[in-house]
Formats: sequence, C-alpha cells, structure tokens
Amino acid sequence: MQSPTLPPSLLRALRRVMRPLVRLMLRKGVTYTVFADLLKEVFVDVAEREFRLDDKVPSDSRISLLTGVHRKDVRRLRNESEASFAVLPQNITLGAQLVTAWTNSGPFCTSAGQALPLPRLASAGGDCSFDALVAKISTDIRARVVLDEWLRLGVVRLDEHDCVHLETQAFVPQKGFDEKAAYLGHNLHDHASAAVHNLSGEGQPFFERSVHYDALAPASVDTLREAVASEGMQTLLSFSRLAADLENLDLSTDEQRQRITIGLYFYTEPTDPDSPKTSP
Repeated sequence: MQSPTLPPSLLRALRRVMRPLVRLMLRKGVTYTVFADLLKEVFVDVAEREFRLDDKVPSDSRISLLTGVHRKDVRRLRNESEASFAVLPQNITLGAQLVTAWTNSGPFCTSAGQALPLPRLASAGGDCSFDALVAKISTDIRARVVLDEWLRLGVVRLDEHDCVHLETQAFVPQKGFDEKAAYLGHNLHDHASAAVHNLSGEGQPFFERSVHYDALAPASVDTLREAVASEGMQTLLSFSRLAADLENLDLSTDEQRQRITIGLYFYTEPTDPDSPKTSP
C-alpha cells in the first residue's frame, strides 16, 4: 500500500521519468525481475554511501529500514564484489581528449576551432598528422589502434589521400552500442543529479532549463532540429574551449579537482490531441 506521506507529485514525476527507461529495457530484453534485482543493488549502495549517521557505516538493519530491501538481501549485496562506478570507459575519455585537442590546439585546427584533415602518418604530415595528435595525448596507445576504433564508431573517415577527417565536433560515436550505453548512463545520471539537487533546495542550484512547445508543424520541428544541431554544437564547443583553457591553468594548483558536465538535448514526439496547447 502506498504511504500517504509520499508526495503524489514526486511519484508522478518518477513514473514519467521511468517510461523511456522501461521502453529501452523491454527492447533489450531486460525484464522486471532483472531490473528489480539491479534496483535493490542501487538502493543498498546509495543508502550505504550517502545516508550515514556521523559518518559511520550503517548496519544491515538500518539499510533495510531505509530502503525496504530485506535484510538478507542487504547482507548479500554488501558482501558481493563492489561494482565499478567509473564516470566513462577509458576509450571514451581518451576519445574526448583527442577530439578536444583536434578542435582546440594548433596545428590540428584552424583559428576558428575547425578540425583540419590530418595525414594519417607522421612520415607524411609531421607534427600535423593523426600520429602526432594521438602522441600529444598518450604515448601508451598506437595511433592505428585509435584510428581503427574510430572508423568502427563512425567518428572519423579516411579519404583517398590517406587523410583522416573528423566527422563530428565532439566525441559522440555514431555506432557502437556499448559506447552509446556509456553515454546514456553518464549524461542521464548527471542531468538527473542536477535536477534532484535543485529539487532538494540545498546549496547553490545548478543551471537546468528547457523550452517546450506543443503545437508545431513537422517542418517547423525540422527547422528547430537543424538550429539546435548547428548553433547548439557551437555553444557547447565554446564551453569546451573555455573549460580546456581553465583546466590548463588549474594544473599548477593543488586544489581538489572536480568534474563537470554541460549538456544540450533536443526531443520531439506527437502531441497528445487531448492536451492543452501551451508555450513556455
């Protein structure tokens, strides 16, 4: 039975948030039973890490009381190997660093931040080659390995002159389910974390805004889609260049490091014919 103390508005919001995730799970064969087991693990982990009293590790009984998960399950989940909570897989973080260098650092880009086609080999392009770009970021991985992976993901293309062209202005794989799934977890986690923080009313709020209309014709939606893809990407690239410059300055300090995520998204679907026509 539903507790009368639970805010109905919160439950409605959670139900709406879950719909696209359930849609994805059903498409990929993740059943309710599998998801319920995963959810138990998350409930126990969050309670153990973030709901401590006087910084003391909570007992199994307290976690069971907080989460509603049976104490036997709490004990089992706490005794199992600790899950990995890496922000993004290494191949993605390396890819993001390489694309940032390609679009922000000479001699790999124009003064306006446009990535230049790069000769694949240093023997052909010297310091302005794909080999040199990879070596600038990491000497532990061969440029050929990166190139093969990026060709698989659709991040770059190779032309008839053996030059490498960047196909996107940010490291967003066009192919590769595992890589896309990693971004799903990263981006939705950070967006949800910002929204949850703002709902709590504690501390300085994060910037989290959107515009929404529900009476647009398909042609108008296409116009907006193209504008977001073009102008929105330029905005994100400007933030990326600023963050890269600031990070370089911060290397000389001993302050605690923090990570950031700045996002922009676009979504459309048919309007419910029974809903009222509104604008922001």
